[in-house]
Amino acid sequence: MNANAHPTASDFSLPATGGDSVSLSALRGGKVVLYFYPKDNTPGCTNETADFRDHHAAFRSAGCEVFGISRDSLKSHENFKAKLGLPFELISDAEEAACNAFGVIKMKNMYGKQVRGIERSTFVIDVDGRIAREWRGVKVPGHVEQVLEFVRSLG
Repeated sequence: MNANAHPTASDFSLPATGGDSVSLSALRGGKVVLYFYPKDNTPGCTNETADFRDHHAAFRSAGCEVFGISRDSLKSHENFKAKLGLPFELISDAEEAACNAFGVIKMKNMYGKQVRGIERSTFVIDVDGRIAREWRGVKVPGHVEQVLEFVRSLG
């Protein structure tokens, strides 16, 4: 594989807030940010989601859609979306279809116990449906700005 070849993002069709389902193949032709996060209403996830909300207009002006994904239910997502006043949709991946396709499920230590959960990860998908860049084990502060800078660099 040459240095310029990026893997094609695995397609999925999953339920999202706002009553629609989101399918990656239907978003081709535009840039997409998918950010996977562990759980609605937890401090890190709330901060990260609020950062994407606060930069949403800049992502849109760069021709990019933003979607948050976790294993939470649609009801939980609808509440989280309303609480934070989100201008973008949250995708429910209760069956872990997208999580497995993007390899974000990891064993993590929580309070001394091994638990299976989502590793905070962000993927930028280009207009051809390929993964242009990925961040894994994301630390929230400054992350959204890095993602936005990269999206803008795609032109």
